Amino acid sequence: MNKLILAAAATALFSGSALASDASGIVARFNAGPRVITLDHGGSYTIPRDVALPSIKVGEKVTILLNDEGDVVRNVFVSPQSMM
Repeated sequence: MNKLILAAAATALFSGSALASDASGIVARFNAGPRVITLDHGGSYTIPRDVALPSIKVGEKVTILLNDEGDVVRNVFVSPQSMM
């Protein structure tokens, strides 16, 4: 029984860190100077200078990939549906 509880706890722990590795949403604001994207749910992400930044417009759906700790942006993708 203890092994089952331990396995479930480990799975929950690893699942939580996997969910923290990206963020998706609609661009509410984009400030090109400091490279800050604010999504409709309120999260703001500063894009490092070494990360390629696609053309982004308010209202587009984007996915922001983060490092394993969830504190550094590694890539930004614009959803193909929002580019039509």
